[in-house]
Amino acid sequence: MKGENILLTMKNICKYFTGVKALINVDFTLRQGEIHALMGENGAGKSTLIKVLTGVEKLDEGEIQLLGEKVQPKSTHEAQGIGISTVYQEVNLCSNLSVAENIFIGREPMKFGKIAWKEMHKRAKMALEKLDVAIDVTQTLDSYSVAIQQMVAIARAVDVDAKVLILDEPTSSLDKKEVEKLFSIMTKLKKEGIGIIFVTHFLDQVYAVCDRITVLRNGEFVGEYQTKELPKVKLVAKMIGKDYEELNAAIKGDEHKENKKDFTQEVFLEAKGLGKKTEIEPYDVTIYKGEVLGLAGLLGSGRTEMARLLFGAVKPDEGEMYIEGTKKNIITPLQAIKSEIAYCPENRKADGIIPDLSVRENIILALQSKRGWMKYIKRSEQEKIADDYINLLSIKTPSAEKMVKELSGGNQQKVILARWLLTQPKLLILDEPTRGIDIGTKTEIQKLVIEFANQGMSVIFISSELDEMLRTCSRMVVLRDRVKIAELTEDELETNVIMNTIAGGN
Repeated sequence: MKGENILLTMKNICKYFTGVKALINVDFTLRQGEIHALMGENGAGKSTLIKVLTGVEKLDEGEIQLLGEKVQPKSTHEAQGIGISTVYQEVNLCSNLSVAENIFIGREPMKFGKIAWKEMHKRAKMALEKLDVAIDVTQTLDSYSVAIQQMVAIARAVDVDAKVLILDEPTSSLDKKEVEKLFSIMTKLKKEGIGIIFVTHFLDQVYAVCDRITVLRNGEFVGEYQTKELPKVKLVAKMIGKDYEELNAAIKGDEHKENKKDFTQEVFLEAKGLGKKTEIEPYDVTIYKGEVLGLAGLLGSGRTEMARLLFGAVKPDEGEMYIEGTKKNIITPLQAIKSEIAYCPENRKADGIIPDLSVRENIILALQSKRGWMKYIKRSEQEKIADDYINLLSIKTPSAEKMVKELSGGNQQKVILARWLLTQPKLLILDEPTRGIDIGTKTEIQKLVIEFANQGMSVIFISSELDEMLRTCSRMVVLRDRVKIAELTEDELETNVIMNTIAGGN
């Protein structure tokens, strides 16, 4: 690093939570006037590293240096004071205040003990003009789009003399033109010597604008690379933990072929041009009866967005859906449930279990919703249902009345699975159903998925573990940067083919 304009160094950063090592000896180096991508899948440690840098979390071991001086901010305010500012995906400004007030909140220009409004409006306008943004700074922030709100947040960060600007998933809610505008601003700030940390899941965006890439995996430092010297397929391999040599040696073992089965060509669901602005580009997909269809791609690729559109958790802007040949307008989860579609979400704690309810109460929720609250399920029937599914899925609980929050993660996942199986779905959507659970329970769930398909149920299976997908899926849809880019079948279902497709190769 000799001769380089080192702006920020983080050395041997460790952060521990109860029973969890979130960061283990992580290194990160940022240079003046560079855009540096911080990459990694879920649980890699990106968010924790940013929180340590910005004073949200206290580091347990390691050292942070800014321009050669040791620093350890204890709050975001203190971090901003030394020149480290963050712009989040969800803009953390005050929407009911004016643009000018947001830029100068807490540091308003004063005159005779009062806010100098004319001066503040003038300086706010100048701060935005530096970013090529011309808007009325007297209007409230919520008068403008998310893209403009982010520009305001960046203008504030730059105006407080930011040396390090952290952009945390800033493009997730932007369209293509807005992304291009943001990139032009990032390039301009880079030329002014600001170091930018760009946290994103979009591969194409990384290669469009970043000078270097640091990859984390499972809380550990994988490596730092110059973008131009790291092919996309190698980046994908480093993020998900596959050696590049392993990609070139096609995995053709029987371990993932023994469970595959032929499915009928009878269509259950067909989506045509289904899409949602800023969520996922319009896509076509056909789901056959008795198949396990995998959705493959990196975190943020659009897998969950595709699933949520099919389940009505997100209302599409365009496109059509047909179920068993009949056109359906599914724009709510209840409509999906009544169309015999079930969805086990990725975040079981936030979107799945109701922690303060019992196992029994959690299991019967979807069935009660499907029947309607006027047709209350009797307590005796609830108890029988819960006991039957506890036995069917081997849920480890002393009783159906145990609070679900007191079960292990794997058993909580089985409770959610029981909830949806009880509705007798024809299509079961499983989003990361085995994340964070032990290997034995993972295997049980994989076997259940294949058994469901053998019984004629259609299953959509989303997992970040390719080996698991290969063992379970009959066919795969590959997504990248929220665009469906390929469908893979039969002999194409090999690790090297999938990885190259995700990366954009042949």
